[in-house]
Amino acid sequence: MATRSRIGIEFNDGSILSAYHHWDGYPTWLGKVLTKEYNTKEKVANLIDGGDMSCCWSDSIWGKQLPEGEHAAEYYSARGENCPPRYDKDMEEFFSDGEEYSYIFRNGNWFAYDMHQFEDMVAPEPVEIPSEALAV
Repeated sequence: MATRSRIGIEFNDGSILSAYHHWDGYPTWLGKVLTKEYNTKEKVANLIDGGDMSCCWSDSIWGKQLPEGEHAAEYYSARGENCPPRYDKDMEEFFSDGEEYSYIFRNGNWFAYDMHQFEDMVAPEPVEIPSEALAV
């Protein structure tokens, strides 16, 4: 079962470029992967530039196994879909798409948001990303 999420990078003007992420979007998995493997502005920008994805840290790409110990993002574009990154003018627009979790890379850090808490608020409060070591 999918845990839908959105991964974004915030720009200086408050706008956000993001990509949809389909599987395991909860902080105990995706949050830890993002903080461990996508922890620089360059890495985050490269991840998002690929557009919407099934998973950001997979050992196979649409049925083709990667070499032992290698992982990569499984982008929908690799199977012919046109799913480019999405641009939102601000956090309110970014949070309005209905995913279960949202992540924003801001000032060198990841912030996770549980969108189940997003009802009448302009923006939900960040939730903790577990810091224990990730077993991949």
